[in-house]
Amino acid sequence: MKEIETNSIRYPKETDDKMQKLSKTLRRSKKELFCQMVDYFYRSKKDPADPGDEMLKRELSSGINRILSFIKQQEKDFLLPLFSDSGNLKTTSFRQMEILEGIARHLLGESEKTTVLTNRSDQIINGIKHLISKQKEKEKEKEKEKELLKEQFSQLLDYYIAEREEMGWSTAGTKKEELMTHVKNSLKSL
Repeated sequence: MKEIETNSIRYPKETDDKMQKLSKTLRRSKKELFCQMVDYFYRSKKDPADPGDEMLKRELSSGINRILSFIKQQEKDFLLPLFSDSGNLKTTSFRQMEILEGIARHLLGESEKTTVLTNRSDQIINGIKHLISKQKEKEKEKEKEKELLKEQFSQLLDYYIAEREEMGWSTAGTKKEELMTHVKNSLKSL
């Protein structure tokens, strides 16, 4: 391959040694390295004779200053309010925790009282049920007694009617008196 318009530059042996080391380190030919250096200085507008590169220093310094002012502004706008708000939230949450613990203690006491009241209510309900059942038993017994009394009274009345019919109207007064006394005594014993 034939290269078009090849120019040559003369430079000292020390520079050639440096160029040789750079090309080995970067794995490029001397010509390729030279072309890239020229492109770099052309694009960056840097002066290779300026060892301090004041332009680069100024750019870096202004970039660092912009970053620092951005960080300070972020700290002022966001971090400081966030820290103060988180402190307030911590205080508020601590107060809320105390309130909730107080409510929990109160509810525990009320729960114990409710349990006692429930047990007492159950006892009262059981007592009332027992009384109702006893009352029903008494009413049944009274019903039985009424039925027994009705039956005894019916027997007594039947006896009275039968005896009176047997006596007739002509029977002596003592016999009638005896019958009446017997019926009255029988009624008293009911």
